[in-house]
Amino acid sequence: MSVQAILLPVFVLVILTFVLLFMLAGSRRRALSHGEVRERDVTLNPDNWPDDARRLNNAYGNALAMPALFYALVILALITRKADLLFVVLEWVYVVARIIQAAIHVRGGRMLARGAAFGVSVFVLIIMWGIFAVRILFAAG
Repeated sequence: MSVQAILLPVFVLVILTFVLLFMLAGSRRRALSHGEVRERDVTLNPDNWPDDARRLNNAYGNALAMPALFYALVILALITRKADLLFVVLEWVYVVARIIQAAIHVRGGRMLARGAAFGVSVFVLIIMWGIFAVRILFAAG
């Protein structure tokens, strides 16, 4: 697979992370400027932010947690030349599941739906790591 094909899902996930960060900043800025919260009330206690800002904060935090394992895996697969069509397809499934999870999270959607999207992403990531480990550990030569 080409480097571009392997890295495009990574770029999409990075864009998602920055979009969530900018949405969070805008939400917090609005809350402060409209007097919904005072700076001293949220400096030490993020629970005092309005619900939309807390949802965005949680979605942003989720965008930084599990994807770290995804980013590491993509780098390793790229370096070791173990990324093939199956790997890229699984990358896209992972990224789409993360986008769905973030969209549900930001909109305050149902926890079961968000959990299902998260579960799909985790399951796909486990499969990807498993395939990669087998390819590395049992490679000839």
